[in-house]
Formats: sequence, structure tokens, C-alpha cells
Amino acid sequence: MAFTLSSPAFNSNTNLPSQFTCEGENVSPPLRWEEAPDNTRSFALIVDDPDAPSGTWVHWTLFNIPPDVYQIEQDNTPPEAISGLNSWGETGYRGPCPPSGTHHYYFKLYALDKTLSLSSNVTSEEILDAMQGHILDECVLIGLYSNPS
Repeated sequence: MAFTLSSPAFNSNTNLPSQFTCEGENVSPPLRWEEAPDNTRSFALIVDDPDAPSGTWVHWTLFNIPPDVYQIEQDNTPPEAISGLNSWGETGYRGPCPPSGTHHYYFKLYALDKTLSLSSNVTSEEILDAMQGHILDECVLIGLYSNPS
């Protein structure tokens, strides 16, 4: 089997329920993964929107998720994981709130062969740089969302 990421709240390439957006509760969706490589030492998660008008917009970054964790509950973060900065300059999840059109939200999970020596005040670019040469496998779940207004 392959390393896969899924959510009990939505299927890949379908609309994100509004509770996970600025139109709803703005909470993070539940995520599940399976079949990570045997030598995984940590996971990292980056959620971004490449359709944003000003370039890719980061909604959530998490790293040093322990290798024995295979799910993230709704509106929750594993206590051992570290939240990096989103594009608002905050740690934690901020849901989709696109200005217009349908946007694609990429939930990208990386299996790493080490934990990352980074603080919580790091951007997705710094996380990606630190992961170079240490990514064992990666998987993606795509949610769609259009601003109803």
C-alpha cells in the first residue's frame, strides 16, 4: 500500500465543509494517514493555497509530529508537534477565505527520517528547507472552497 492522507470530513478534490473555513467555525479538519515508511522519525504538515492572488498562501504548518501519531483530530494539534507560522504571521490553523473563485487547498504530509531542529517562529519555506534530503515519502489531500459571498 501507499502512504496516504485522508479526512473523515471530506474526500480529496471535493469541497471543504464550511466549518473548516472563515464562513464557519474556522477549525482545522480531522486528518488520518496510513502506510508511512518504517523508518519515519517524524511527520510535517503544510496546508497551502496556490491559487491565492498574491502567490501561495499558507494556512497551517506543523512539524515534529511523532512517528506513532497517525491522525489529527478536528480543531486539535498533537501536543508534541510544533506549529510554524501561517501567512498571517500566526501559529495554528486559519481556514480558507478566498476573495473569489474556487481555490485548491493542499494538505501535504511529509514522512521524515529525522525531527527538525526548528522553533515555532518558522515559515513553511524554512520548514521545507530543513526537510531537504530527509523526506522519505509524501502524500496530499486536496480540498476545494469558493467564497459564497
